[in-house]
Amino acid sequence: MTDTSAAPLSLPTAAAQEARISAAIAAELGVRPAQVRAAITLMDDGASVPFIARYRKEATGTLDDAQLRELEERLRYLRDLEARRIVVLETIFGLGKLTAALRRAVEDAATKSELEDLYLPYKSTRKTKADAAREAGLEPLLDVLLRDTSRFPAVEADAFVDASRGVGSADDALAGARSILIERAGQDASLVGDLRERLWKKGRLRSAVKAGKSGEGEKFKDYFDFAQPPHTLPSHRVLALLRGEKEGVLSLDLSEADPRDAEAQAQARAGYENAVARSLGISDSGRAADSWLMTSAKLAWRTRILTRLSVDLRVRLFQSAEEESVRVFAANLRDVLLAAPAGNRATLGLDPGLRTGTKVAVVDGTGKVAATDTIYPHAPAKRWNEALATLVTLAQAHKVELVAIGNGTASRETDKLAAELVAELKRLAPERQVTKLVVSEAGASVYSASALASAELPGMDVSLRGAVSIARRLQDPLAELVKIDPKSIGVGQYQHDLTPAKLERSLGAVVEDCVNAVGVDLNTASPALLARVAGVGPLLSENIVAHRNEHGPFGKRRELLKVARLGPKAYEQCAGFLRITGGSEPLDASSVHPEAYGVARKILAAVGAMPSEITAGVSAVAAVNPADFVEGDFGVPTVADIVAELQKPGRDPRPRFETATFTDGIEKITDLRPGMILEGTVSNVAAFGAFVDIGVHQDGLVHVSAMSNFFVSDPRTVVKSGQVVRVKVLEVEPDRKRISLTLRLDDTAGAPSGTSVTAFKGSASPADTATSDVGSRTSGRPSPRQGGHQGGARGGSHSGNRPARPATTPPAANTAMAEALRRAGLGK
Repeated sequence: MTDTSAAPLSLPTAAAQEARISAAIAAELGVRPAQVRAAITLMDDGASVPFIARYRKEATGTLDDAQLRELEERLRYLRDLEARRIVVLETIFGLGKLTAALRRAVEDAATKSELEDLYLPYKSTRKTKADAAREAGLEPLLDVLLRDTSRFPAVEADAFVDASRGVGSADDALAGARSILIERAGQDASLVGDLRERLWKKGRLRSAVKAGKSGEGEKFKDYFDFAQPPHTLPSHRVLALLRGEKEGVLSLDLSEADPRDAEAQAQARAGYENAVARSLGISDSGRAADSWLMTSAKLAWRTRILTRLSVDLRVRLFQSAEEESVRVFAANLRDVLLAAPAGNRATLGLDPGLRTGTKVAVVDGTGKVAATDTIYPHAPAKRWNEALATLVTLAQAHKVELVAIGNGTASRETDKLAAELVAELKRLAPERQVTKLVVSEAGASVYSASALASAELPGMDVSLRGAVSIARRLQDPLAELVKIDPKSIGVGQYQHDLTPAKLERSLGAVVEDCVNAVGVDLNTASPALLARVAGVGPLLSENIVAHRNEHGPFGKRRELLKVARLGPKAYEQCAGFLRITGGSEPLDASSVHPEAYGVARKILAAVGAMPSEITAGVSAVAAVNPADFVEGDFGVPTVADIVAELQKPGRDPRPRFETATFTDGIEKITDLRPGMILEGTVSNVAAFGAFVDIGVHQDGLVHVSAMSNFFVSDPRTVVKSGQVVRVKVLEVEPDRKRISLTLRLDDTAGAPSGTSVTAFKGSASPADTATSDVGSRTSGRPSPRQGGHQGGARGGSHSGNRPARPATTPPAANTAMAEALRRAGLGK
């Protein structure tokens, strides 16, 4: 290589790096580089994604929050890549080995993996066998054998025997030369990159059960004898395999072909070995050195390159699976957070229990705790009538309109008690409408033991706080669930196997987006909810509440500037997402940003309306042309948003309620029979299908292949978390806790066992208790139904079952409440 140490190293400027990053992201998002640059500038200046998406549309060319989140994630990765690129260039230059060709390759590397392949030969690592061989002067021996294969290796090696250098024999000399050749092959970035992609597409990841582990590893039975190409492995399967290996049940091996087929394995391995040989200029033509060189090439593949690529591809598999798992987790979390709220109605919360009793809490319309108690209607106490009398007294005293029942242990038994409560209240006061609803209690126990719960409910027993949380999450799921770590809400898979920082960053972004999409009442919001508002955070949220407690409710948004440490920048970010109802400035009740109040007033004046009229909405503004009110930084997109907001200020983007009615007499998995048609609520959506709560404390699986008569690539295009669906039971395995369901009501019961999956108790994450796989249990090959393609043999939709919502329809979660609330006149 040319020595470049004497010449100065010219590194790309920061501007050049940012231009490269902007161009790359723009190409990935399919937008203009100028849009990306504008978004990056705003982010670097401290602007949040919700603020940019809502109030800086002109600057970014109307990039939405999903695009901005992707931009934000890629920006983080590419900036790390650029920083690493500089380190690599400086290091290689310092070694005097930075050629023009190598520099171009380093500058063109598009991924961290490609960059590290190029850097590998120049890393400062421990001394290798190849290093020792070079120091012993054995590299010329290898070069002569590669250059002239007519020479006999043993004869040539004799000239390099030197005991003083640690080369005691010709065999020692040849072993050293072979170490150098193996290292050369392993450091050939182009070769390694090509073989990595070949192994990714044509290799096989094989799993087998370890000796003596088949009994304790029953949940991994589908993988006891399994093999599949890495690039076709779905995320849930990768994570299940890795979990099985981590728990000591499975052994994993990445090989050139299915090792169960010896002939195919041998042919595939020969292909990789020949590729290594060709890259080194080696061929087996019967010449003197050919056999030794071919053996060396084979060893380079088997002992060096394959070993390295096995590690690389396992990392790639995990990262790809993690990316998908986090995406699905985030999508499900969004659906749950944007569940329809019951609103400001007195609610009785029941946290079911057996031996320790059922915890009771009544909260008023504002969420304030009005009363608590503990009742013992179930075994072993069986004080049913006493419990019912207590509930009737509480409901009458506090004018309860809703009863929220947690969906955990003893939920169905407690639901019967609630049914008697509703009937008794109707008998006592026929004019009153009281509705009972089953809600998810996931995370309630986490909240109960938290410092936040201690601050909100001081002096209250921890066990009673769960009942309070259950009642409040019916009134406003978003406001209550933001108090809980998103990982505890029970809508993700394999969350304990994912990188904590990546998961937390993604879920935190979802919570922030949801909170700001809905908006927050400045005078009633908890610190936990305020902390998720753009530009606020934990410290300022506490300061806002402290100011509110000391000075009373805020009269207008501008008063936020009086809050300690809340300056103009934070005010700009948060003001549009904070609402004040009944304040001195009517526009403060809308999502119109204070900076645009002038535009809003001009629009109202144009239709002869006053700001005070927007409380009920000003429908006349629908006729205005947004282009007529463009001024300064306020372009058509922003003006159009203002017009829409003036028509319906403070509109809530969350959906209306609907409810699933569980079938009487179907309370446990053993009550199910193939062919039953039931109503249920989608509790979780995964890459391979959707889990449905049908009221038996075990969620059943609708595999992606059983969702439609047409091919489904993403289950969330068919169903959402919280959606009510009608399903048919295909197969039930009580011993393995498996329930297989279908959305196609004309499907024949008794589906192939390969389509069923372990069901999960309550709302726990599927991965906490099972492998979550839907492949064939014994063959190691996908079942015929697994791809989800039905060939279009049957036309139409779900053959009589309730049609699924289009992907663009807002999710309806908490649907165990829906229809009952609507009928009671409580729904939105």
